[in-house]
Amino acid sequence: MTYNETIEYLFNSTPLFQNVGKAAYKEGLANTLALDEYFGHPHTAFKTIHVAGTNGKGSTSHSLASVLQTAGYKVGLFTSPHLKDFRERIRINGEMISEEYVVDFVEKHRSFFEPLYPSFFELTTAMAFKYFADEKIDVAVIEVGLGGRLDCTNIITPVVSIITNISFDHVNLLGNTLEKIAGEKAGIIKHGIPVVIGETTPETRPVFEKKAKEVGTHLFFAEEADTQDVLFELGGNYQKKNLRTILCALNILKSEFNISEENIRKGLSTVCERTGLMGRWQTLNECPKTICDVGHNVGGFEYIVKQLAQQNYKTLRIVIGMVNDKDIHGVLTLLPKEAKYYFTRAKVARALMPEELQNAALEYGLHGNCYPSVTEAFKAAREEASSEDFIFIGGSCFVVAEAL
Repeated sequence: MTYNETIEYLFNSTPLFQNVGKAAYKEGLANTLALDEYFGHPHTAFKTIHVAGTNGKGSTSHSLASVLQTAGYKVGLFTSPHLKDFRERIRINGEMISEEYVVDFVEKHRSFFEPLYPSFFELTTAMAFKYFADEKIDVAVIEVGLGGRLDCTNIITPVVSIITNISFDHVNLLGNTLEKIAGEKAGIIKHGIPVVIGETTPETRPVFEKKAKEVGTHLFFAEEADTQDVLFELGGNYQKKNLRTILCALNILKSEFNISEENIRKGLSTVCERTGLMGRWQTLNECPKTICDVGHNVGGFEYIVKQLAQQNYKTLRIVIGMVNDKDIHGVLTLLPKEAKYYFTRAKVARALMPEELQNAALEYGLHGNCYPSVTEAFKAAREEASSEDFIFIGGSCFVVAEAL
């Protein structure tokens, strides 16, 4: 198979969450453990850092990887979803996994994994762990796919676990209260492994404290930690909280790795260049100012809306599309009424139809037109914008991916 044929095979023969949502989520770790056994437990060949949470997982993971790379380590990075190329999910020192490795992995091992009928994420996780072991990395930063307790990354025993924050997302899978969601995320807390908690609420803090007591480990609350000011490349307002979490984690990692203050400064000021991170308050154009951001739930948009309010513009133009399992009404209540909206949809099966999003938006006094594709919506916004306007693109990772 060619690389493109292999990717089509992965997307079409394994349940892919971005297309089918809940149906792709396989509860339990049976497949993961079977794959891990078959490949000879590759995740035990290197040190790991485990990152869970509702928002900020990707930024935190990329930032930690950047600092460790700067300190001279060979660093694996496993994140999701990808924006442009599947290979973004699996990197070593910023370099994506090769097309050849992806093709060989599928061709050599499909006779074993096909009868298991694994999910896309189960198979991708196995591929990442095998690749990192084969390439003899020093450490991997592993981002949880969904939840934590039953996520297939949860077979690792990391040197530190991180839970960035808890807000409402994937409520159909993780629970409809902050306590329930926190309980699922707290599933990555393991005996004797230090845990950094980025943000807490009155509902979530007791959940983490109870779990830590049960398994006998220490919690470090980033909100209470003394952290120095450093230049952080990532520009979104929400990154200030992520930075506290990252610095708190690095403080713990200094006992495991040789990390200097200079490594931290250099690593955090060059995250995108070193690791290929995209879509975090990313500038696409200066005139008119055009920004995209992958924030896609209420927790993410609370920060985005505040940051939009700080911008100078004549007219704010928002290109937006969402997927059907998000809290659409929760996001719409936050959005500015004075903006001109361009309702659209990404090319994924879970994408909400633009007309449906437009009708929901009308209930909140948000007005705009519908466009059948992100390309057409973005084009219309640019054509109608003056040099003094501000264009924001978001609502879904998949909308941002197509804009990029």
